[in-house]
Amino acid sequence: MQLYLRKQLVIAGIIYIGQMLVGFGMGWTAPVLPKLQDPEQSPISTEITPALSSWIGSLLYIGCIIGPYITGYFSNIIGRKPCLLIGGVITAFSFILVIFTGNLTMIFAVRIIKGFGIGIIAVGNIVYIGEIASKNIRGILLTATGIAGTLGTLIIFSVGPYVTYRGTGWLGLGLTLMFVGSVLLIPESPMFPVIKDREDEAKRILIDLGRHDEIEEFLASKIERTDQKNVAEWKELFSIRSNRRALFMLLTLNIFQQMSGIVAMLFFATSIFDLAGSSVTPHIATIIIGVTQLGSSCFTPLFVEWSGRKTLLLLSTAVCGMSLTVLGTYFYFAERGYAVDETVGWLPLFTLILFFMFYDFGFGIIPGTLTGEMFRSNVRSTGAAVTSTTAWLIGFVVSSVFGYMMVVGMHFIFWMFAASCLCACLFTVFYVPETKGKSLIEIQEMLE
Repeated sequence: MQLYLRKQLVIAGIIYIGQMLVGFGMGWTAPVLPKLQDPEQSPISTEITPALSSWIGSLLYIGCIIGPYITGYFSNIIGRKPCLLIGGVITAFSFILVIFTGNLTMIFAVRIIKGFGIGIIAVGNIVYIGEIASKNIRGILLTATGIAGTLGTLIIFSVGPYVTYRGTGWLGLGLTLMFVGSVLLIPESPMFPVIKDREDEAKRILIDLGRHDEIEEFLASKIERTDQKNVAEWKELFSIRSNRRALFMLLTLNIFQQMSGIVAMLFFATSIFDLAGSSVTPHIATIIIGVTQLGSSCFTPLFVEWSGRKTLLLLSTAVCGMSLTVLGTYFYFAERGYAVDETVGWLPLFTLILFFMFYDFGFGIIPGTLTGEMFRSNVRSTGAAVTSTTAWLIGFVVSSVFGYMMVVGMHFIFWMFAASCLCACLFTVFYVPETKGKSLIEIQEMLE
């Protein structure tokens, strides 16, 4: 393996620890909510109702909505690397609160602060990897963030049911400290010194990354920079055609992604299997789902530079839509008294395995990959913040009303999620271009 490739993989591996934190935070409620609902395991005396469960799950998004704007604002002022460190420190503090939780207010605070931290990290990861990676492996390294995220979810799904509530805090804190310590060892993104007109520093970083043949093209991106003040960045996000088109495509994809119900299904996976009367124990079912996600996301980097981003996205959204349609049909008959749990009790697990398998094969990963590729360098952090926070706002709404929507019927909920996946498939057909094998400059020319 070439030295430059090995160095980029090591740096990306450090960034993936942060992405594991994102997945860990997203999946935390699945094994933890049953503990909070059990008086013998809960660290608080308050009874956790279905409505409170929805709020505990969804409050993560309050922090997630705010966090990316910290990255968007400060990444062009103090750098990409310091933003990752800030996100890590905030996330560590949230896990300290888990360890010392004493009441419901502290649990609410845990979710908001944790969302704040992982919101900073999630956007910082995409921006950083998109800028340090050589163009021939950029798609692979960006899509591999999905592997790290699902690995984080699998860790909490697998360990969470078998440790105490406070034990999940110690586990998360250890993972966070590992991330913060490792980030101290990596270089700044070469794009930051370009933005600051420090070309010699940018050249040194690029040479160290083995990107000798990309130096001239990379430095040419500084012509995109005008005024680096935050107001100017926001103006360019909407006034420049390529940025405007990227924003439209990525906002739409991210909204459909959250409307697929992915977060509600992660937050309440254990409860969903319990309601479905699945023939598989709920905790075991969630572990199976986590393993499925991890296995599926591992295949995505292998295909993303071969078949392209668009093909993966089309296949993923189509299968996700069909699997959720079947799951909605299962609940439709179950809610009308048919003994489906006795005849096809395996179906909820099968359809959710199919959904998560293909979600992590494309729909859950490709929008993030495109975010790291499509925006111009000086607005990349801001654009990523806008798309991420808009998506997380939708995710907050979906997850917070999930508990209330159960009275309408689980079949209606899953049919609604299925419709969103199928709409994303149609949108991809007509509006999403292929970026495989193109440099960041070539992608900008295509969008123009």
